[in-house]
Amino acid sequence: MKTTAAVLRSPTAPFTLEQVELSGVGPNELLVEVAGVGMCHTDLLAKVPEFGANLTPLILGHEGSGVVLEVGASVTNVSVGDHVVLSFASCGQCDQCVRGVPAYCRHFEVLNVTGRRADGSVDARSVEGDSIGNRWFGQSSFARHAIVAERDVVVVDKSLPLELLAPLGCGLQTGAGVVLNVMRLSAGQSIAVFGAGAVGLAAVMAAKAAGASDIVAIDLHDSRLDLAKELGATHTVRGDSPDLVELVRNGTSGVDFSCDTTGVANVVSASVEVLDIPGTAVLVGAAQDDLRIAPAMLVGRTVTYAIEGAAVPRLFLPRLIDLWQRGLFPFDKLIRTYPLSDIALAESDSLSGATVKPVLLPR
Repeated sequence: MKTTAAVLRSPTAPFTLEQVELSGVGPNELLVEVAGVGMCHTDLLAKVPEFGANLTPLILGHEGSGVVLEVGASVTNVSVGDHVVLSFASCGQCDQCVRGVPAYCRHFEVLNVTGRRADGSVDARSVEGDSIGNRWFGQSSFARHAIVAERDVVVVDKSLPLELLAPLGCGLQTGAGVVLNVMRLSAGQSIAVFGAGAVGLAAVMAAKAAGASDIVAIDLHDSRLDLAKELGATHTVRGDSPDLVELVRNGTSGVDFSCDTTGVANVVSASVEVLDIPGTAVLVGAAQDDLRIAPAMLVGRTVTYAIEGAAVPRLFLPRLIDLWQRGLFPFDKLIRTYPLSDIALAESDSLSGATVKPVLLPR
C-alpha cells in the first residue's frame, strides 16, 4: 500500500515528506494507521553522521500510537479496529525475553536501531523503487502508516485520546520506569533528576507518585525547572551552577537515588557524587563520552544503565495510564502537537527546549 512518511535521506539532510510503498504484513505483524508519534532525541541520533551514515534512507519515529487496520494470519491478541500504543521491539525468544525482561533482549540493537529486521530486510520502497529503512524500533512511525510486530504493541481503551498516549511507548516509559521499576523508590526517599526533558520530567512525576520526600530537578532551562516544580520537584538547581553538587545535596548527606538523562560525562559524574551512602545512580542518557569516576566515589554507591525503564510495556503502560487518569502522572502537560508536515519545526522546538515533547499528527 502507498502511504506518506517523513524520510531522512542522509544524516545532514532535512526530513522530506515522501510517498512510499509498504509491503504486506507478515504473519505476526499489524498494519497501523498512525494517530500520533512523539519525537524523541533518540530519533535524532540518525542525524549524527558517524551513526546515521549507514542507516539512511530511513523513516524514524518510535513513539507511535494508532488504529489497527490489518492483522497477519498468526496474530491472536490484537484485532482490526483496536487502538494501540507502539513500543520498542524485542525478539520474544531469547533468554532475556523469556525471563520477562524484553528491554534487555539479546537482539535489542539490531531490532531497534538499524531500521531493519533482524535479517536486514525492510518493508518500504520509494516511488523510484529504492529501499527505505522502516523498522526503527520496530515501527518507523514518522508516517501515516506503520508495520509493527504484534508483541510490540499495547492495546488501549478506545475512549482515551490516542494521539496523546503516543510518547508513553518510549521516553515517558523510560523516565517513569527508572523510578518505579529500577530504583523501586519508596515513600520518604529522595531523588535528583539531571535533565528536565521528557524523560527527566517523567521521572519527577513518577517520584512524586511514589511518595518521594525530596525531588531535585536540574536543568539549564529556567522554563523547564519551573515546569518541574509544577509537576512535583521540591526544589530545582541550574545545571551550570558552580556549586552544583552542594546545591543538590541541599545541606543533607546526599540523595538516595539519582537519574541522569543528559549523557554528558561531567554531569554523570555529578549524579554519582550527589548520592548518599548507600545510594544508586541510574543512567539513561545516550552519549559517546567516556565516564571517569574515582574508585573511592563508588564506596557504598551503585551505578547502572537502564534501557526503556526496564519495562514490560504490556504491563507498565496500563499502569502509567491509570496514574494519569487519577491525576498522578500528568504527562499531557509536556506535549505540543504538530502536523507531520511541520516536522522541521517540531525538531527545532525540541532541540531549543521550546517544546518538551513534540507529538506529530500524520493525518
